[in-house]
Amino acid sequence: MLIPLTPEEEAFRDEVRRFLDEALTPALRAAGRRCSGIFTEYPAGNDWHRILARRGWSVPHWPVEHGGTGWTPLQHYLFASELAAADAPPRAAMGPQMVAPVLIAFGTPAQQQRWLPGIRAGEDYWCQGYSEPGAGSDLASLQCKAVRDGDHFILNGTKIWTTHAHHANRMFCLVRTSREGKAQQGISFLCFDFKLPGITVRPIPSISGDHELNQVFFDDVRVPADALIGEENQGWAIAKYLLQHERGGAWAPLLHARWRRVREALDRAFAGPLAARPERADLRLQLAALRVRIEALQALELRTLRAQAAGAPVGVSPSIGKLLATELKQALTELHLQVAGTDALARTPLDEAEAHALPVDEDAVFALSAYFNDRAASIYAGTNEVQRNLVAAHLMR
Repeated sequence: MLIPLTPEEEAFRDEVRRFLDEALTPALRAAGRRCSGIFTEYPAGNDWHRILARRGWSVPHWPVEHGGTGWTPLQHYLFASELAAADAPPRAAMGPQMVAPVLIAFGTPAQQQRWLPGIRAGEDYWCQGYSEPGAGSDLASLQCKAVRDGDHFILNGTKIWTTHAHHANRMFCLVRTSREGKAQQGISFLCFDFKLPGITVRPIPSISGDHELNQVFFDDVRVPADALIGEENQGWAIAKYLLQHERGGAWAPLLHARWRRVREALDRAFAGPLAARPERADLRLQLAALRVRIEALQALELRTLRAQAAGAPVGVSPSIGKLLATELKQALTELHLQVAGTDALARTPLDEAEAHALPVDEDAVFALSAYFNDRAASIYAGTNEVQRNLVAAHLMR
C-alpha cells in the first residue's frame, strides 16, 4: 500500500489473510491463476462466491441492511488487494456489483426482496442485456422492443456479447418501450427470469478459445410487468447509473497481481546461464515502467477513496480508472506474451528426438489467452474513446 495503515486496518488485513489461507483451496487458487478473462468460469467463481457468502463477505459493498459489511472505503480496498494477492477467483460482477446497486437504488421493496437474497447467496446468476449488433458504444440506438400487453411486456429482438448467458438464470435488460422523443427517452430497464419461453442463447467462441460471450434472441417472450425497474421509458438514467458501477472499482490490486506474474515469468525465462542474454535488461525496464504506472493508478484510486469517505462525488474517476487500467492490462499482456515467447524459444527442442515435447508451459498458454482476451478491454464497458470524451466534457464544462 502507498499509505500507512492504522493498527485497526492492519488487524483487518490480517483477518482477511487468515480467512483466505483457510478458505482458498488449491483448486480455487488454480482457477484464479488460470483466469485470463474478466472473471473466472462459472463453477469455480460461484463456488467461491458461496464460500464468501457463508462468511458474510460476498457483497461487502452493499448497505448493511441488505447484507453488506459496513466496511470503510479503505477496508474494501484492502479486501480487494488481498483477494488478488492470494489468487482468489475473480467473481462475475453482473449480479453483486451491477444489477444489485440498481435494485437497491431504484427497485421497490418487493423487487429487492425477490432478487437481492439470491444474488447475495450465490443462488442466482445474472447476465446483462445491453449491447446489440447495431448498438454498442452508441447504446441509445438499441432496438430490442418491449410492448406492453396487460400485465406483461412482449420482448422481441436480440442482445449480443452477453457474458455467461449460458450459465445465467436471471437477466437485466435495456429495452425500447417508446420511439417518441429522443432515443434515450424511450428506454426501460427490466429484470426477469432468463428461462422464460422464447429465449435462445447462441455461443460466440472468442479468438482465445474461451466461451464467455453469447448472442441472445427474444421471440415473443412474455415478461411480467412487475419486472420493470423504475418508471417506463426512464431506463436511460438507470443504465448510466449502472455503468458507473461497471467502470468503477479497484483496478490496481488485480494489475499488481498480473504484474507479479509477468515478473515471475521473466525470472524463469532468464534463469541460470540465460541471465546474461541482452534482451533481459530491456524487458526488465519495460516491466519497471509498468509498475510505476500501476502505482500511479493506485494513488488515484486511494485519493478517490478518501474523497468518497468525505462524501464527495466520484465524478469522472470511474472513467479515468477504466481508461488507465485497461491500457495497463493490454500493456502487461503484451509484455507477458513477449517474455513467454522468449522463454519458449530458449527451450525449443534441439533435435528431432525432442520435438515431441511442446516447448510451451501453462504460463505461456495463459499469456496468449490473456493477450487475446484483453484486446477487448478498451472496448467493453464503454470504449476508451468514449471515456476520453467523458473526461474532456467534465473538464471543459
